[in-house]
Amino acid sequence: MARSTSRCAVSLRDVFPRAQFTRPGDLRISKCSADWRDCAPGDLFIAETTADGDGHEQASQALARGAIGVLGERLLPVEAPQILVRDTRQAHGQLVQALAGNPCRRMRTIGVGGTAGKTVTAMLLAAIFEQAGQNVGVMSSVGYSDSLVQTAPQEATPSTDQFADWLARMNTAGCDTAVVELSSRALAERRAAGIELDAAILTNIRRDQYQRHNTPSGYLRTNRRLFSLLKPGGVAVLSADDHRSRNLLPKLKSPALTFGLHAEADLSAEVLERHRSEQTFLLCAGEETAVVRTRMIGDYHVANCLAATAVGLAAGVDLGKIVRGLEAIEHVPGRLERLECGQEFGVFVDAAAMPESLALSMQAVRRVTEGRLIVVAGAPAGGDKAVRPLVGRVLERGAHLPILTSNDPGREEPLAIAHELLDGFDRPHRAHVLPDRAAAIRFALSEARAGDSVLIAGKGDRSGQLVGQQRVAHDDREIACQWLYARGEVELARPRLRIFR
Repeated sequence: MARSTSRCAVSLRDVFPRAQFTRPGDLRISKCSADWRDCAPGDLFIAETTADGDGHEQASQALARGAIGVLGERLLPVEAPQILVRDTRQAHGQLVQALAGNPCRRMRTIGVGGTAGKTVTAMLLAAIFEQAGQNVGVMSSVGYSDSLVQTAPQEATPSTDQFADWLARMNTAGCDTAVVELSSRALAERRAAGIELDAAILTNIRRDQYQRHNTPSGYLRTNRRLFSLLKPGGVAVLSADDHRSRNLLPKLKSPALTFGLHAEADLSAEVLERHRSEQTFLLCAGEETAVVRTRMIGDYHVANCLAATAVGLAAGVDLGKIVRGLEAIEHVPGRLERLECGQEFGVFVDAAAMPESLALSMQAVRRVTEGRLIVVAGAPAGGDKAVRPLVGRVLERGAHLPILTSNDPGREEPLAIAHELLDGFDRPHRAHVLPDRAAAIRFALSEARAGDSVLIAGKGDRSGQLVGQQRVAHDDREIACQWLYARGEVELARPRLRIFR
C-alpha cells in the first residue's frame, strides 16, 4: 500500500472537524500511510480496519518508524497524538484527497458505477467531452490517462491513494473533465471516499455480483454509495429498464435523469438496424432526436450510449457533438470486441463470465448472426461454485455449439470445473469439453462457417492464464487472430482454376 503523494500540508482539524483529538491544538501533515511498513518520519499513520486485518495493532510499529500521530477508530495506549473517527477507511479517502488539493473541486468529475457497462460508458463519456473540445482524464479498468500520459492499471480496483494521485495528475495536466470508473469493491471498501462528483451514472444492478456482497440488499446499499459522492446540485443517472436501479429514485436527494429502451425514461432509443459490424438507433432526448450509427452492437451498448448522453446534455454539450462522440468509439478492448481478419463469419471477444452478462452478450451476437452461434466459455477458480451450473444452463440454451474450457483454473482441476458447468446442461452430450483454452478457441474457429458467429467469453482483454500457481502467456484475441490469419494464408495459397494467366 503506497504512501500518499505529498502535494500540500493540511490541517487535520480542518479535514476532520467532527473528529475527537486526544491533545489540544492542531496537527498538520503532508503525507500519510495505512501501511506501517511504509511510514516515514512526519507521516500520519491510518489504522484501517479491513477484512484482512486491524491496523490498530500495528500503530506502535508505525510510530517507531517515525509517524507523528495515529488516525484511528478507538483509543490506543500509545504516546502520540490520536485522532478518532467513526470509519478510518472513509477518513483515509477524505485525507488523501485533501492532501492532493481536492482536485475534484477544480474539474468536472463523473463517476460510473454498476454491475456491467462501466468501462464502455466511461470511454463514451471521454469521447463526448473530447468532441466538446475539452481535455479529459480517465480512470477505467482498461487504463488510466491524465490526457497526456496513459498507463495500464496494475490492479483491478485502484487504491485510495491511486484515486487521489491520478485525479491530481489530471488537474495538473489541465483536464477540464475527469471520468472515473467506480466498482462495487471501490465503493464497499470506501476507496472512493473523498471523491466529489458532478454526475454519477449507475448503469445497472444485476445478480451477477450478489455473492461478493453477501446479500442482494448489501449489494444494493453498496451501489447507493455512489450517489453519496455527488456534490450539491450534482446529477444522478439511472436505468429505467432496471427495476433495481429504478427503485432507488425515491430515495435520492439529488436531481436525476433516467434512460431506457423499454420503460418510460427521460432519454430513450429505438434500434433501427442491426448488423454484425454496426448498428443504428434513434436517440430521443425530450424534444430532440438524432440518429446514431455505432460500430459496437447490442442493446446494452445502446443503453450505455444513453447514459453517457444524459451526462453530456446535463453538462450543456450540444447533441450533435454528443452523437459524434458516441460514434467515435469503434471498440473497447475485450467488450464484445469484434475481430476482423478477413473471415466470412463473426468473431467476438467479451469479458462476460457470469450467467446474466453472458446471456446478454450471447443474445446481442445471435441477433446479428444468420447461422450458428458458437460459444467458448468457462469458469474461473474460486468464487461461488453454485454459479457454474447456471453458466452451463445459459450456454446450452443460447449456443448452437457450446465449448467448455478453462478460465484461470488456478489450483482447481480444469475437468472438475467443466463437470460443474455440465451440471447445468439437460443434454451434456451437446457440449464439447476442451480444457486447453487456446485449443478450444482454435476448435471453435475451425467449426465456424460463413454466416456463423464465434463468441469467446470470460476473459476479454485480460492477458495471461493462471494455471496452478503459474501465470502463463495467453490472450484470447491474439490466439484467434493468429489462427484466422494463418487460415487466410492457406486459402490464398490453395490451387485454383484459372482460365486467363
